[in-house]
Amino acid sequence: MKNKYLYIETFGCQMNVHDSEQMAVLLSGVGYQLTDHAQKADLILINGCSIRDKAEQKAFSELGRLLKFKDKNPRLIVGFGGCLAQHLGEKVYGRDKRVDFVFGTHNIHQLPRMVDAVLKERRRVTQVAFSDKIESLGIFAPPPPGSLGAFVSIMQGCNNYCAYCVVPYLRGPEMSRAPEDICNEVEKLTRCGVQEVTLLGQNVNSYGQNTAFDCDFPKLIRLIARIDGIRRIRFTTSHPKDLSDGLVECFQSEKKLCGHIHLPVQSGSNRILKRMNRGYTLEQYLAKVKRLRSVRPTMAITSDIIVGFPGETQKDFEETIDMMEKIRFDSVFSFKYSERKGTAARQLPDKVPEAEKRKRLIRLQNLQNLHTQEKNTALEGSIQQVLVEGRSKNSDLDLMGRTEGWKIVNFRGGSDLIGALVDVEITRGFLHSLRGKMIES
Repeated sequence: MKNKYLYIETFGCQMNVHDSEQMAVLLSGVGYQLTDHAQKADLILINGCSIRDKAEQKAFSELGRLLKFKDKNPRLIVGFGGCLAQHLGEKVYGRDKRVDFVFGTHNIHQLPRMVDAVLKERRRVTQVAFSDKIESLGIFAPPPPGSLGAFVSIMQGCNNYCAYCVVPYLRGPEMSRAPEDICNEVEKLTRCGVQEVTLLGQNVNSYGQNTAFDCDFPKLIRLIARIDGIRRIRFTTSHPKDLSDGLVECFQSEKKLCGHIHLPVQSGSNRILKRMNRGYTLEQYLAKVKRLRSVRPTMAITSDIIVGFPGETQKDFEETIDMMEKIRFDSVFSFKYSERKGTAARQLPDKVPEAEKRKRLIRLQNLQNLHTQEKNTALEGSIQQVLVEGRSKNSDLDLMGRTEGWKIVNFRGGSDLIGALVDVEITRGFLHSLRGKMIES
């Protein structure tokens, strides 16, 4: 029997990456083997992101490139999924009629049936309906051999309706998995050699709310921390308004919980935060940062910031710059405001000109580069515990690993150390990584 090959192109966040891992598992059950070569594929999937206009354009550009293989091989099946498919539905076919099927964020579990229908009936299939239960959330995706880390979805969806964000419309309302299911998955991952798990959700801080089980996010972290074989726990993403005292206390009491939090602030202006419907003030955000650093002084804090939100004046932008100077983030994902269909912000007046958005973004990124370099330079001379992930991309003689603060460290060492936690003295801090020397035991 001829081997069948699957090629997946993924855009967007870690949630999308994990979705793609689950797609591969489902389709392996009906004979498809993953390949890194699109020209070899019998089935191509685009897992598209609709959060920002740039991501959407990249997805459609890649779709156009991949569909050229269908011109040479008419039996090639091409599917379009993810948030972008949820957003557009059958309109995807208007972008390119060669697409065979479209599936949304609640329909991943139906992939084998959709592919089978296309193969047997040679007709288009579209599945973008929301469900009361997301069947794909519990699909176990074994990590590639040798992987030390893995993603675990603990929930999906969002109830916040920030003015600029399409996630609630594309992922649906919040749904949390049962804690025993999550812990069972983590235990399976440890048997595959995984030592570090990253818990995923659109807003992990609200995990367990409005559910029948008695488990909030801090309690879930404590349950996972008791699992033998897990040495590090991470999570993303966290909404500031739902960052509880209980979660802050976990950073003090649970040593397996890494000292890093991604806490999107979006703006340093209270006026803009209110306009964004974020649900907190700058003062409340600053207080939470202070509390986090009080329980773990070495805490690495990263964030998201949007520039040029409708109505953002120069004064509002200067307040964001001032906020950055006060907090001094380890790193920031920063973006120009991108108008998304269906969001409340699309109706807001006082749009910021594109040239001004670009100017503000450059200034903000230059400042953050200074802060990131400052943070990394300050680590010189310190001893950091590093989980060794593999060989460095920079040199075959070097190993690469990460600190608990999510910083990349390159240092000299042998392959026998891969998978180990080692102490490394930081000798040099660069903008995007650290250089170190392993401490011999």
